[in-house]
Amino acid sequence: MKKMILVTSPPACGKTYISKQLAKNLKHVVYLDKDTLIPLSNRVFAAAHEPVNRSSPFFEENIRDYEYEAIVDIGVEALEYDDIVLINAPFTKEVHNEETLERFRTKLRTKGAKLVIIWVVTDPEVCHQRMVERNSDRDTWKLEHWDEYIKTVDFSIPKPLERLDAGHDLILFHNSSDAEFDASMAAILPQLEEDD
Repeated sequence: MKKMILVTSPPACGKTYISKQLAKNLKHVVYLDKDTLIPLSNRVFAAAHEPVNRSSPFFEENIRDYEYEAIVDIGVEALEYDDIVLINAPFTKEVHNEETLERFRTKLRTKGAKLVIIWVVTDPEVCHQRMVERNSDRDTWKLEHWDEYIKTVDFSIPKPLERLDAGHDLILFHNSSDAEFDASMAAILPQLEEDD
């Protein structure tokens, strides 16, 4: 069966590295990264004469949801041509909203595909250290206001993902150390290759 795999978690949990390693090791996969849309989104900020701030109300109201909608729609279309689409993006709002997840599943059913969600489990302090090390502009506000920012981040598994009858597969990828990464990769790759 065809699959759309969403690799999701709060920022700096290791989504990009995990996603790329999974994509390199899976057969018949299309890899999509929502960050590819950032240059386009930055043009929206410029056209609106707004500062580039991906934590701002302007971003939330005018850009964020459209980025997610676009990347999912591109992924659904890609399933016409390959068996697995793997999307690297936080999906922070989406994984907490059952209606949104059902909308994704409905789109996927039209392609004979199912939804697989990989939730990356990482210790918040490890995320903080990774954010410092990657030194990305998108993290500037978060790092400068770490205590304020971290209070807004929920590292627990979203309730809609835990439901056994939800119509999607949930896979936990533990990633607080190299040993956890290696064990998760070894266990998860065969699951993703299964032809349900």
